[in-house]
Amino acid sequence: MYLQEVTTPAHQKEFFQLAVRLYKNEKNWIRPLDKDIEDLFHPETNKLFKSGGKSIRWLLLDDQGNTIGRNAAFINPKWKEKIPTGGMGFFECINDQKAAFVLFDAARDWLEAQGMEAMDGPVNFGERDKWWGLLVDGFSPANYNMHWNFAYYKDFFEAYGFQIYFKQYTYSRNVKGVEVDPKIEKRASIIAQDKNFQFRYLKGKELWEKFPEYFMTVYNKAWAAHLGKTISEREAKLMLSSMKPIIDPHLVYFGFYKGDPICFFISIPEINQLFKYVDGKMDWIGKLKFLWNKTFNPPNKMLGLVFGVVPEFQGKGVESAMVTEFRDNIAEKKLAYQTIEMNWVGDFNPKMMRVCEQLNASIYKTHHTYRFIFDRTVPFERHKVLK
Repeated sequence: MYLQEVTTPAHQKEFFQLAVRLYKNEKNWIRPLDKDIEDLFHPETNKLFKSGGKSIRWLLLDDQGNTIGRNAAFINPKWKEKIPTGGMGFFECINDQKAAFVLFDAARDWLEAQGMEAMDGPVNFGERDKWWGLLVDGFSPANYNMHWNFAYYKDFFEAYGFQIYFKQYTYSRNVKGVEVDPKIEKRASIIAQDKNFQFRYLKGKELWEKFPEYFMTVYNKAWAAHLGKTISEREAKLMLSSMKPIIDPHLVYFGFYKGDPICFFISIPEINQLFKYVDGKMDWIGKLKFLWNKTFNPPNKMLGLVFGVVPEFQGKGVESAMVTEFRDNIAEKKLAYQTIEMNWVGDFNPKMMRVCEQLNASIYKTHHTYRFIFDRTVPFERHKVLK
């Protein structure tokens, strides 16, 4: 067997076709959009290259020239770790440990040559909300931009020496007919008595004109401290623009105190329920299929993308008020969603795990983010727990 670096359009096509062949008999695999992945590997569509980011991809071929595996490695200049750490991802392989190890070795050797001392995987050459973690439990159809993989991949990673850096839990619950913890209802009722608080979805012009400002304000206060980055208003606008084709305004919920944004709970329809019909391509046929199903066969599941409360209002009942108001809004508008899945919660975030549990949501899927330290004498440490 031998490695072939992905350098030509034909290699790029084969990078995707390998997965199509591997999963052709797997009913729960939904082919990702080729463009969503391909864009990550080009400076024109991934701004990380402009900041010093690097990436490489390989195909693994057998002695007859048949593709039997693929992998990618990358350096994200925004990562701030104790030791220099790169990433590997988009790994696919036949059920052959020797082949898998060749692909892992390729990523390790390349990253080590770039000055890295560890690698995390499988991860994304971008943000954590996409293509992050190996699916190890709950092999139901994948949510949009999340991994679905064979169960035997777990054995490959752990046999090679990868260790669990953190676990990622996807929580799920029915939208209707499920009670929440009485403590949440009590805390929410106390907040409801204070008329300085207001919780609502963004309507009309307010959604398109004010969302970037509101989102940036809350995000930079609530998340920047432990994610190590802030978001600009321009980035928030781009995020909104990317959601425009599938956004449901009723699922973009904000809380305010004396008119200032203090929290948000943002969800979208689970659009893999639509993309499963387009076979990875949004050409004119794919777009017609997408629009047809969006109109006549819309998603009945929503995906909770992000939930945040600014620090000065955390632990004061605002979280409870937000989720109960959101729940009541869904019921009042008689929206058709039957279930909600929360975008993954790391086991390093016990506060958010408790919120999910108090909502009577249960763990539906588990992914692992693994870390492999090149110097095997260096002590391994799991992701620090957020306080």
